[in-house]
Amino acid sequence: MTASVPGESNQDVSSQDVGPRSVKPRAGGGLFPRSARLLRHADFERVYKLGRRHFSASMTVFYWPRAEAGSGGANHGATKSPVKPAVAPGLRIGFTVSRALGGAVVRNRMKRRLREAVRMTRPAAGPNADVVINPKKSLLTVDFTAVVNEVSRAFVVIEQRLAGKAPGGWNEVNRTSPRG
Repeated sequence: MTASVPGESNQDVSSQDVGPRSVKPRAGGGLFPRSARLLRHADFERVYKLGRRHFSASMTVFYWPRAEAGSGGANHGATKSPVKPAVAPGLRIGFTVSRALGGAVVRNRMKRRLREAVRMTRPAAGPNADVVINPKKSLLTVDFTAVVNEVSRAFVVIEQRLAGKAPGGWNEVNRTSPRG
């Protein structure tokens, strides 16, 4: 534990210090801006009810293609900046973590891990789709590099399926229900 001494700077703290001053800037420069997030309840419901699913070891990813960016009903009335499109192009990503997975601290840790994995792997340009990532309990025990790999793989699968190139022989013709 480090005590604060008046008149002295805490800038030269050891690399083992876990406080806020030891946090280093993020490498890679990836962003996860508000415009790339899924925020509205109606959007989450649409993805769950109409979307398709991709399963992996520590998460289930739901996704649903949306209309072209800028043409949609997300713009309610007059806005302060009419130049901005109503919906950002590319993937919009949201997270849902059930209370059954643990208390608030555990659920928030899962969301932080997922958010960082998405920030690191989110494609800059991709299909216009809404994505909801629903973690499983195993997300907490799995190594972070595995989480990053799963998220990255999910984005690749979503892009391929929405482009019509289905991995593993999957295609639109063989699909019988909207939840695939």
